[in-house]
Amino acid sequence: MISPESARSPGHATCPDDASPSVGASLSFITAWRRQTARRLFGNPELVLAAWGGAWLLGFGACYLASSPRSALAVPGWLAYLVLGVSSATAGVVSAVETVRPGRGVVGPSRQVTTLYWWSWLLATGGLCLLMLGLGRAGLSPALLSLAWPGLAVLVSGVLYAVGGALWQDRLYYALGAWTVAVGAASTFAGAPGNLAVLALAGGGGLLVMAVVMVARRTNRWTEA
Repeated sequence: MISPESARSPGHATCPDDASPSVGASLSFITAWRRQTARRLFGNPELVLAAWGGAWLLGFGACYLASSPRSALAVPGWLAYLVLGVSSATAGVVSAVETVRPGRGVVGPSRQVTTLYWWSWLLATGGLCLLMLGLGRAGLSPALLSLAWPGLAVLVSGVLYAVGGALWQDRLYYALGAWTVAVGAASTFAGAPGNLAVLALAGGGGLLVMAVVMVARRTNRWTEA
């Protein structure tokens, strides 16, 4: 039995210091576990945003350079469409990988919501393509199609970003959706091909900026953890 005097002795005063390494190791383990869990559940949304931001910046930018008579850099039309197609396909692959890989082994309502949300992207994209093809067959002029198609594509993306922000209660993601909707709608006021420059700089640039902001936010959360 330890007496009060011995409990107050210098030898026993060192017990908290002796235990501190194990406490520090526990905190390090908890921090590492939180990081791994967050990666497994949510993947790298900033990587997806960066991929699509680069695709919009390069793709719409190349199409603008190919369509604008004021452009100092002449880009052939076929090359512009090739850049847009390849960059969009690459971003699509990145999105698919970052959607499927983190969710392996995860079950429950959160996983179901995430799966349905990403299927909504495919449904919205397919519906938009059918809509624009139908309008073209109905006689919508190429000039209007060149304004409506890219503007609506970005606007629909913005709506889905906002829906994602509402589902996961992420104000930053919701703000990105609001910005993207505004960019898609406002691009039509620039006319053609100015709308492509707006979508490239404000749309693609906005996604790239948000990717950087999300990386900084995640880093701060890990530091605080």
